[in-house]
Amino acid sequence: MRHLLKKTILLSSSLLILSSASAQNFTWISSTEGNTWQESRIKLQSSTKQTPLLEITGTEEGTILKAWGTTFNELDWDALLMLTRDEQEEIMHNLFAPEGDLKFTRGRISMNCNDYGRSWYSCDEVQGDLELRYFNIDRDKRSIIPLIRAAQKYNPGLTFWASPWSPPSWMKINNDYPVVSSRHNKADSRIDYLLHGSVDGIDEDEMKFLGEREGKFPRKLATQDYFIQDPRYLQAYANYFCKFIDEYKEQGVNIDMITYQNEPYSYTPYPGCAWTAEGTIRFNRDYLAPTLKQKHPGVKLYIGTFNTNRQDHVERILGDEGLRNVIDGVGFQWEGRQILPAIRKQYPDLHYICSESECGNGSMDWKAGEHTFFIISDNMGNGCNEWFNWNFLLPDKGTSPWGWNQNALIHIDSKNRKFRYTAEYYAVKHFSHYIAPGSKMVGYYRKNKERNTPIVVYTTPEQKYVVVAGNFDNEPRQMTLKLGERYLTLQLQAHSFNTLVEK
Repeated sequence: MRHLLKKTILLSSSLLILSSASAQNFTWISSTEGNTWQESRIKLQSSTKQTPLLEITGTEEGTILKAWGTTFNELDWDALLMLTRDEQEEIMHNLFAPEGDLKFTRGRISMNCNDYGRSWYSCDEVQGDLELRYFNIDRDKRSIIPLIRAAQKYNPGLTFWASPWSPPSWMKINNDYPVVSSRHNKADSRIDYLLHGSVDGIDEDEMKFLGEREGKFPRKLATQDYFIQDPRYLQAYANYFCKFIDEYKEQGVNIDMITYQNEPYSYTPYPGCAWTAEGTIRFNRDYLAPTLKQKHPGVKLYIGTFNTNRQDHVERILGDEGLRNVIDGVGFQWEGRQILPAIRKQYPDLHYICSESECGNGSMDWKAGEHTFFIISDNMGNGCNEWFNWNFLLPDKGTSPWGWNQNALIHIDSKNRKFRYTAEYYAVKHFSHYIAPGSKMVGYYRKNKERNTPIVVYTTPEQKYVVVAGNFDNEPRQMTLKLGERYLTLQLQAHSFNTLVEK
């Protein structure tokens, strides 16, 4: 019996040593331009001569990740149809399958047309139809819903949320889908003054500015709501959201969250709608929230999407207690990211999402991938629990019907009908492939002038570390992190994406 007990103790000790040794091992995946997803091994060290950029104790109260997602647009569907069936299946598997590359579990849907639809449409363009007798989603059934079903084939458990870019044109004070006139639409330039009270400061190309747009955005706030503030129209629009949810449910697409407006601070030549703080509060608090509660009590209401860095304006909206009591969260994108930490500190009980990645300029190059990598790092490192890609598949320069170019995760050369995975695809993969829903964000190092190296640290539901780090400098960079009582030290290649996964 003693001999058996001694053998058991020795075996247990051996297993403990093996487990401890195993816990020191990390798989290191690195990507550089032309050499993506290269795997190697690295071990934690008991000491280091370097000052750690981050020290993770394991006791951090971080944000729990809910989902990685993408948007379903008409032009993505059109691009997919350029490819063979086998190629289509490969792409949808890599994007949505649980064993695929990006493992998206959530989708965003545009209610009515957005800037990556083929042309303007809404679900009800019958003037004055306040009873919504002519409401339908026929256009969506020919594009958006087939694209969603192609994704559901690989992940039947996909969940969805929706937001409009513009209400039906007849619900707006300019009786048209854009906010301002442009060479790319037929809006009446004589009423552009409605936005600010004059045409000063209006630039149809303002939305094409890329990267870190300096200063306040927008440069001028709208002085009146473009949605008609008549109670009959406000209630009809609240009913409109509910009919959209109903119609999509009949198609097997369950929408569990909505926001009232995409980018209410983008005064666009494509589908859009400007809202004031007062109009935002009024519609969401007094019409949309109570109508949802009555007709779809299980559907959550988020406010946004905020694409403005005017903190006082956002505070004025969220400062309304009545509104705050009926919303579950906030969507931030573009300039909104700049005020995310301050707003989250003031309202810690709300959920925060990055509702849209920044779109780029159609270059589809490595620099665009680096920017997307940083945007993901900064949004997730500052407490977002969901992140959403914009277009996942576009041809050529990704040109929209409203005259601007954008990037996508996958690029198609329309002449030879060949596709490639872009740098942004790998930027996303370095996060979403190993950081599963339920993982906790426990550390963030933001890039700065001295070190262009964003770093985000997560712990998985299995209590394993995942470190995602970029180096966007022209030279290799040393990186040291303290994880518990040990140190992770490695040299990041110049212009590289890196993921380290504890084994």
